[in-house]
Amino acid sequence: MINFNGNITDNLNSISINNRGLAYGDAVFETLKYSHGNLLFWEDHYFRLMASMRIMRMEIPMNFTMEFLESEIQKILVENELSNKTSRIKLTVFRGEGGLYKPTSKEVGYVIAVSPLEVDFYLMNDAPYEVDLFKDFYVAPSLLSTLKTNNKAINVVGSVYAEENNLQNALLLNTDKKVIEALNGNIFLVKGTTIKTPPLADGCLKGVMRKQIIELIAQLPDYTFEEESISPFELQKADELFITNVITGIQPISKYRKKEFTNSVSKILLQKLQVKIRLSS
Repeated sequence: MINFNGNITDNLNSISINNRGLAYGDAVFETLKYSHGNLLFWEDHYFRLMASMRIMRMEIPMNFTMEFLESEIQKILVENELSNKTSRIKLTVFRGEGGLYKPTSKEVGYVIAVSPLEVDFYLMNDAPYEVDLFKDFYVAPSLLSTLKTNNKAINVVGSVYAEENNLQNALLLNTDKKVIEALNGNIFLVKGTTIKTPPLADGCLKGVMRKQIIELIAQLPDYTFEEESISPFELQKADELFITNVITGIQPISKYRKKEFTNSVSKILLQKLQVKIRLSS
């Protein structure tokens, strides 16, 4: 069952082939984690969604408040008997049908889909996790590249590349050949007592979990934080690499090419993340 513009339905035919999200990628989305009655980091997700809609020049309906959208999410969780379980939620907002590249409608619609997750909390994954660079295509850094839109072709092709090469993930480069992110999350690098992540100006996603981790790093007195470009050359000199997203939390990278990494900082940050969630629930 899905929530399509406020209507609970299992009829996917209700989504037209003329839907602009399908036809032109004219849509933005948020992937959220719901755990034990809490919609994690909902305020950050909501304000990113509103900012994304404004950047895409979508008109924001007056009823699109935090309370309204949260109630619509809760509605579909109850319908799918997931209100007491940990779940993945995808909230997609698309522009109304009409026009070709130039839209003719100022209306927007939304669809909310939910699915259960096996892991309740953010846990440390110590299993081998190998990555490499994906260099077939590059991300052009701009404000649009920081958004979660339906234009994710490079992530799709990169995921196929990773599978073909027995990798757990791949790292994306921008047109300046700087490392900007993983296929499904932001990248952080630890070297000595310095923790780095690429700046938004390099084209990386404005991740909700990225924001949480940056705030937690500020609580580590023994480390300094830098929001600076990362070159591929730096990866093999790093002590630790990890990926962040709201579903997994923190995913340590165990191997990049011939270099193997520790995960001590990842463990410290994961513990702080767990505490932060408990205190906010």
